[in-house]
Amino acid sequence: MSSSSSPARSSGTCYTGVAIGLHWLIAIAIIGSFAVGLYMVDLPLSPQKLKIYSWHKWAGVTIFLCVVLRLGWRLLHRPPDLPAGMPAWQRKAAEATHVLLYLLMFAVPLSGWLMSSAKGFQTVWFGVLPLPDLLDKNKELGDLLQQVHMMLNFSMAALVIAHLGAALKHHLIDRDDVLVRMLPWIGNATSGDVK
Repeated sequence: MSSSSSPARSSGTCYTGVAIGLHWLIAIAIIGSFAVGLYMVDLPLSPQKLKIYSWHKWAGVTIFLCVVLRLGWRLLHRPPDLPAGMPAWQRKAAEATHVLLYLLMFAVPLSGWLMSSAKGFQTVWFGVLPLPDLLDKNKELGDLLQQVHMMLNFSMAALVIAHLGAALKHHLIDRDDVLVRMLPWIGNATSGDVK
């Protein structure tokens, strides 16, 4: 493939600043949205609960849009190569994890939007932009989609924990630069310059 038709390679051994910024913005938003979701689900019906649900939905739409940007950036700016000595099974596991993370980062907010539509609660992004309902109101379908949304969220949480565990294992045990690619300021693990 010629260099003119292939995506640009990230400079050096790190992701681009845009990729790093989007990664951490999305990560913080997902963790926050997950925590709010756990908190709000058992609240009694009240104006406060509806307000928190609106915030949660706003976060979901924002995460979805940030993931679209992140994926577009990734397609145009290839990530840095994994360490040359990484075993093939770890490379395949890393690739599979990233694919699953992207699928879930789209599926979780989409399932929430579908659920909200089926339950008859239109999403109005930041209280300004009404988003179209994707489904007609249907209580049974809404209840089913609520279970799907919850299952996808817990799957995402498990995958995020595995992703974090793998990154820490590479940094602290393997002493390679996998984590440094996304956190360049922590130092080079292979040179022993870990901060």
